[in-house]
Amino acid sequence: METGRQIRMRHWAVCGSASIVITTVLAACQSAPTPDQMSRTTVETAPADLQLLCAGAAAKAGGVDSGKALPTSSRRLDAKSFQVELNVAGKPTSCIVDSDGKVASVQPA
Repeated sequence: METGRQIRMRHWAVCGSASIVITTVLAACQSAPTPDQMSRTTVETAPADLQLLCAGAAAKAGGVDSGKALPTSSRRLDAKSFQVELNVAGKPTSCIVDSDGKVASVQPA
């Protein structure tokens, strides 16, 4: 014969399990955001080769080894040019490069 306490414990175990299942089912029903609501859909980054061109130019301008110039971010400025942000031996640096690979400027950020 079950005691009142055992009945209550079984009741809480069943209710707790049911609430976990319901929460899991509801969480699974969430839809993914549409592409226009996802991050990075409106920002176009510079191709890797242009980022590396900027890194080389920034290293040369900073008088450091090219391995010390690391691209940290980039974005398209207009139809033909990109801005690349770099870390050059610990110093933030900005580079503008066109889609043909011509570096227009390198300057401290």
